[in-house]
Amino acid sequence: MARDPYRRQIRRARRAMRKGDNPFQVVLLGPDEPLGLIALAVISRWAWRHRTAFVPFGITIAAFAVAAYTHPHHARYWLPVAGITLMATILLGIPHRILWTRPAGKITAGALARLWAACGIDRGIERGYAAAVIAVTGGWLAAAIANGPAVKPLPLVAAIATVALGIPWWFHRRRRAKTRAERTIAAWPGVAENAGLPGSEILSMVVDAWGWTARVLLRKGITTDQAISRIPALESGLGLRPGSMRVFQDDRRADRFIMRVIENNPHAEPALWPGRWITSVTKPMEIGLSEQGQPARVLLLRRNVLIGGIMGSGKSGILNVIIANLAGCRDVMLWGIDMKGGMELQPWAACFDRLAFTPEQATQLFRDAVAKLNQRAARMAAEGKRVWEPTPDDPALIIIVDEWAELPDEARAFADSIARRGRAVAENLIAATQRPTQEAMGKGTAVRSQMDIRICLRVREPRDADLILGQGSVNSGWHAHKLTQPGEFLISDPEHAMPERHRAYLLTDARRDYHAARCAPERPRPAASQPDTPPTAPEPPHTAPDGPPQGDGHPRPDTALWDALVDAGPEGVSVAELETACGMGRRWVYYRLQAHATAGRAVQVRRGCWRAVRPSDGPSGDGRPPPRPEPGRPPRGPGRSPPQWRR
Repeated sequence: MARDPYRRQIRRARRAMRKGDNPFQVVLLGPDEPLGLIALAVISRWAWRHRTAFVPFGITIAAFAVAAYTHPHHARYWLPVAGITLMATILLGIPHRILWTRPAGKITAGALARLWAACGIDRGIERGYAAAVIAVTGGWLAAAIANGPAVKPLPLVAAIATVALGIPWWFHRRRRAKTRAERTIAAWPGVAENAGLPGSEILSMVVDAWGWTARVLLRKGITTDQAISRIPALESGLGLRPGSMRVFQDDRRADRFIMRVIENNPHAEPALWPGRWITSVTKPMEIGLSEQGQPARVLLLRRNVLIGGIMGSGKSGILNVIIANLAGCRDVMLWGIDMKGGMELQPWAACFDRLAFTPEQATQLFRDAVAKLNQRAARMAAEGKRVWEPTPDDPALIIIVDEWAELPDEARAFADSIARRGRAVAENLIAATQRPTQEAMGKGTAVRSQMDIRICLRVREPRDADLILGQGSVNSGWHAHKLTQPGEFLISDPEHAMPERHRAYLLTDARRDYHAARCAPERPRPAASQPDTPPTAPEPPHTAPDGPPQGDGHPRPDTALWDALVDAGPEGVSVAELETACGMGRRWVYYRLQAHATAGRAVQVRRGCWRAVRPSDGPSGDGRPPPRPEPGRPPRGPGRSPPQWRR
């Protein structure tokens, strides 16, 4: 008999199919190959590959077989079967919160929780499904043992129950994930061999809604850095989407690494800011979501922050989320420098105690901040304290700078002093820039080295990620140049040691304006007599009767608005005149007027016209305020607002 020329190729194809190395098989049919055997082999292979999907049918067949064997000989066995079914259903269906409330039930609840976790049904809905399956199967089996499995309507009930209870099983993510995990583990040795990581082994795998995470053991002598460089080859071997694999170093052992695969990207669409903001700067704030759907939290107290990325990467979005959180904190003062002329920080003007838009104003602001730092240090030394604890009366100071590279050299020198000495006195910096080179951050300064928190958005070149995150970050897996979505970022701080991708929350303009107007009346306003107020710095507008100018000779918008309301006659002042007086837009003016009206400080006399509410009018009784006091003298009479009214 002649030797089949395709025998060796068919044997190799079958061996490869059993190993699962090649998912795309080519079947070569010989002239003497029976089609019936080929069809049987294909069906058997398909059934074995999807064997977990036939579990509901297997349970039904097993129940029929047990009932058919037990009914003729042991018909009374239906009693213990019914009792066991009832007990198992109660144990699975009883809520654990009922047991935890009783001292005697805590031990039982703990044991059951560990048992269900080992069985993979730790969630309540999964235990409910298991209880339903046991109740229906056990009840049907008890009835079939007592009466016979062929007695009507038991066969019809079995068919309906199999389909009804099989639907959740067929579509359950854990069953499908288990099948996928088994295939990946089986194919890993060949994939690792082809990718240049021979001898590696998957120790464990966890599947979630967004993908799966595996812990991989490396062969002795192979490092995690080599695995990071093999990511494209591993993606190709596993048939993954390009850019969907992450490799992290295992902090406990150098011969292991953590492999994360993102199948459903949670960053495909930006998540709206949920509106959860902190009330104290001592608590971590949420600024975005990780690729596992978990919130990214960061603590800003006593830490300097560096935010870097190219144009359009989302720096302004992260700044808005950070400011939105800080605006709700009553134990922090906000000073801002916007070198774009106010385009980014001006909408938050009501929440900032000071704002600077020009190089001269920025220099003066930093000079005053250094004076405040010296005052606080002297006060702490006199009181024998080493750490400034922020309170509403003694708040922390955070200076937010947008476009740091545009600062003048003198301002950078003051900022360097704050970065080096501000931790103990709770004065910190948040700097946003595109490319934080040494020249951009300030020659001869150490500002960049003092940045405890590094937030890196999309960059053009890998070396730019090293500038933001630190030298050697790219080789360790911090691939910021591979970020694609606006707002996607990598964060490096003591709480985030792995290069996990995050995406910042989206804060819309309407939500930003509403939140700013809501938080502005509750912002801390330290009195002028506080010891930490620097004597060389110009007093804040709310501490002086006539609102002294800020830097460029113009009062703050809140101060100008209030002055215009106070000076208005009985007919009030129009909104257009208020816009001209304070230099702000109509929306901002209306938000501030609403805040004053809610607090009982202003009233609308007619449509579009407002004036301040005074305990009494001037001597003439015509609604006009009394004369303004002379410079240097305190105001007389009730015509001027109390100091705490001024913003």
